Amino acid sequence: MKLLTPTMAKYAPLDIPEDGKLAHNIAHFARALRKAGLPIGPGRTLDAVRAVAAAGFDRREDFYFTLQAIFVSRPEERGLFAQVFRLFWRDPRYLEHMMSLMLPQVQGVQPDRSAEAAEKRAAEALLDGQLPPAPSASPEGEEVEIDATATISAEERLKTLDFEQMSGDEIAAAKRMLAQLALPVRPLKTRRSRMSSLAARIDARRTFREAGRHGGEMATLIHKAPVSRWPNLVVLCDISGSMADYSRMVLHFIHAVANRKGQGWAKVHAFTFGTRLTNITRHLRDRDVDAALKSAGREAQDWSGGTRIGQSLHGFNRDWSRRVLGQGAVVLLITDGLDRDDIALLSREIERLHLSCRRLVWLNPLLRWTGFAPRAEGIRAILPHVDSFRAGHSIASLEALGKAISEKDDRGERDRLLALIRR
Repeated sequence: MKLLTPTMAKYAPLDIPEDGKLAHNIAHFARALRKAGLPIGPGRTLDAVRAVAAAGFDRREDFYFTLQAIFVSRPEERGLFAQVFRLFWRDPRYLEHMMSLMLPQVQGVQPDRSAEAAEKRAAEALLDGQLPPAPSASPEGEEVEIDATATISAEERLKTLDFEQMSGDEIAAAKRMLAQLALPVRPLKTRRSRMSSLAARIDARRTFREAGRHGGEMATLIHKAPVSRWPNLVVLCDISGSMADYSRMVLHFIHAVANRKGQGWAKVHAFTFGTRLTNITRHLRDRDVDAALKSAGREAQDWSGGTRIGQSLHGFNRDWSRRVLGQGAVVLLITDGLDRDDIALLSREIERLHLSCRRLVWLNPLLRWTGFAPRAEGIRAILPHVDSFRAGHSIASLEALGKAISEKDDRGERDRLLALIRR
């Protein structure tokens, strides 16, 4: 028995054009999906035409699932496919909603609901060049006064926009802004010292040793200054299905940090994890961010898959912690904490990670919700063992991270959410 989703069940039978141009329409549909962000080439388009010819198209739901089987290869692509399908194959009410997403709001009129993930990209892919022209200028002699005191610039709006809600053009602009962000760090003072002619502190040992070489006569005073060193930055980025959109943007930011001189980091090490741990440090050395992330994606075979945070941290602690966590390293953990694996293992491994580094900062995109509460077991296991808990869903949140990374007292939302757990 075939199970249909409520959305598919309410559709009317598909209208097949009499002029025999269904293959051309499928090709245009594939082009729209590619523009919306799905990796579709000519081979898949030909497969789709053959599959529809073999499966038939008597019912709309059969046509939908046939095309979905060809064009969708990952679970997170299903939502975008469904949105583009509804718009391309003529759902009038959905078309009106897409138009409202793309047009500016006038006189306080807002759409019935806010855009869901990838809806703007679907609208851009199919409404490009079809939007009505902007309103003409006011008649000559008629003055229009607009109160813009409460408005913000497009750049400021983009900074606060959720990565998952961005359109294609907004994502491109956001990547350019992320490439300009910095993540500076303060040097760490050590107990070691070195000779210095500028410091006022006298090095008694070296002074007496030098005097002993001259019969005990203290001719000069030798001064010293403390030696400073720079810490390592270690990034552990979750690339599971629920984190894929955020991970891509955050890795753009990390690439900029790794390739910008003068920020203070001794080395930047990057690891991705979903169902297994992957070291992508060497890929980030490529100056071209697109080439770097493409090669990193080929290396990380579990991109947009499941999540095994505890097992991945166990692999890091076992194989990499002693190599990269020395010299007072700072660790950025980027994950939503939604782990269905062994919670006891996760608790042990995150505690060990916290004890091995100087500072552990957790970036979680779920903090974008004002009513967020630590109800998931994975979040409750990780939270007590981090030094700071911050949002990581927008440019503004990553910009704020740059200001807080060196502050010892920065806790973010950690203390507030810990109080909720302990009630």
